[in-house]
Amino acid sequence: MSTGPMFDARALTVAFGRSRVLGLRAIDLTIATGETLGLVGESGSGKSTLARSLLRLNRASAGSIRFQGRDITRLQGTPLRALRRQLQMIFQDPFSSLNPRLSIGRAIAESLIIHGLARGSEIQERVAASLAMVGLPATLASRMPHEFSGGQRQRICIARALCCRPQFIACDEVLSALDVSLQGQMLDLLARLKHQLGLTYLFISHDLRVVQRISDRVAVMYLGRIVELAATAELYAHPAHPYTGALLAAIPTPDPLIERARRFVALPGELPSPARPPAGCAFHERCPKASARCRTELPPLADIAPGHKVACFHPN
Repeated sequence: MSTGPMFDARALTVAFGRSRVLGLRAIDLTIATGETLGLVGESGSGKSTLARSLLRLNRASAGSIRFQGRDITRLQGTPLRALRRQLQMIFQDPFSSLNPRLSIGRAIAESLIIHGLARGSEIQERVAASLAMVGLPATLASRMPHEFSGGQRQRICIARALCCRPQFIACDEVLSALDVSLQGQMLDLLARLKHQLGLTYLFISHDLRVVQRISDRVAVMYLGRIVELAATAELYAHPAHPYTGALLAAIPTPDPLIERARRFVALPGELPSPARPPAGCAFHERCPKASARCRTELPPLADIAPGHKVACFHPN
């Protein structure tokens, strides 16, 4: 499946505003060609910031981003515009990400027109092919976004992302607005498109069950840093960081008898403010295993087993 790195980010740091609040803190991350990397963590941990930074929608304050071996960190103008067609993003709310004044056919065709990828009747043919890939007939192209259900609108957004034939798609909470039955259908669709078109995904979600089903590897984020990274089966079976363990422990089980008998211990406190991050390990204020060292030193993301990295002085 994997033929080499698609993305290679090194010490990637992103700061916002005049006060230079850090959204990402020296991220090191490689995404292999053809894989699905799941990205999990609480709201405000930096998941969307990381996705937008890889796609060059956020400007890096420090560090580097390489795409297929090419440094794209400071890319501007025409080269950056050419790169855009290879990197697409699907957003959480399909309704707000579609222009209500444009038909869905026009919305899907925009990328073709902007990048000069098709003209005349070829535009309609490409739009029809993109709709077919997500299971929608071409006859719907003249309809407006409000005429569709939430699941259909998300399929339209996927078709729009596919229209310019990208290599990489960041899926940012794309299932959170859908009910469970539609989530399953959408996961099957994304998996089929991945194998059919040779796509690479960054899949962001709060739902760890969904992430487990679709991902090859999973990265866990906390306050702008990756604190654990491993193959999906390894991470779910042997979580090493206390934060990862707490996230997995919060997953409900479908059996009500088991669920009622299960002892759940909530994490104390809340995610710290990025404007006032704690010294040392950012998780130490909520961690039951924190030591004096954790309060003063920042643990590096290091290997504890082949392919399993954790940023913790006291891993499980």
